[in-house]
Amino acid sequence: MQARAFGATGRQVPVIGQGTWNLERGDEKSAVAALRRGLDLGMTHIDTAEMYGRGAAERRIAKAIAGRRDEVFLVSKVLPENASRAGTLRACERSLERLATDHLDLYLLHWRGSVPLEETLSAFEQLRADGKIRAWGVSNFDVEDLDELAKLAPIERIACNQVLYHLEERAIEHAVLPWCDRRGIAVVGYSPFGSGGFPSARSRGGRVLKEIADARDATPRQIGLAFLVRRPALFAIPKAADVRHVEENGGAGDLRLEAGEIRQIEEAFPLGRRPRSLPTI
Repeated sequence: MQARAFGATGRQVPVIGQGTWNLERGDEKSAVAALRRGLDLGMTHIDTAEMYGRGAAERRIAKAIAGRRDEVFLVSKVLPENASRAGTLRACERSLERLATDHLDLYLLHWRGSVPLEETLSAFEQLRADGKIRAWGVSNFDVEDLDELAKLAPIERIACNQVLYHLEERAIEHAVLPWCDRRGIAVVGYSPFGSGGFPSARSRGGRVLKEIADARDATPRQIGLAFLVRRPALFAIPKAADVRHVEENGGAGDLRLEAGEIRQIEEAFPLGRRPRSLPTI
């Protein structure tokens, strides 16, 4: 599994991690087994949030990482309505309890809300000083949000921006990705398969992916993931609730696309115009 520097954290993190949105909806035994298989394959970046199943996803993760916590780059998020200074401190404590750990490797603000950023950042810095988190970052921040954030905190404190990114939603490439890339901030793409909307094998894009995949003895989904982590700043966190899907995702971790293959995919999935606001789910 290919790993690279994750922003300013000083950590080497696998390019393909494991997302856990809706993890609580399926069979718990299968979900735990899938996460543990991912760890076996080097997919040690596990992402979650207090919002996911109102904490239920965090509880399942606790079971999956039991006895293996030191292997994991563990990430959770605070909801914007909980992101006051005191609220963030309490939310983090609740996540730590559900995850059965004494620290998070990374803690994110899930999206912008009405609470002033200064309050959330003050809590993040307190949690970092107390050893409850090792680093902090943000999620769903557009360039205007990032500009405001950069006025409030040193750039080297901002570990990452987690954003929607898949083959048919490349909006971050207009401004968000270049902004983060220039400043050494990791960009983590969530829903890299488009939340169930992966290109059909009958579509133009699907045919391109299959052609490249066949030549590489890979699958179209693996080629798609390899494209989404093709730049040094990029990471992806596909969710998989069964072992077979995790193994397929993990197989993308060592794929490095050639320039010609990247051009083919870019042409098959055009960037399009920059939207007025950053797409989210």
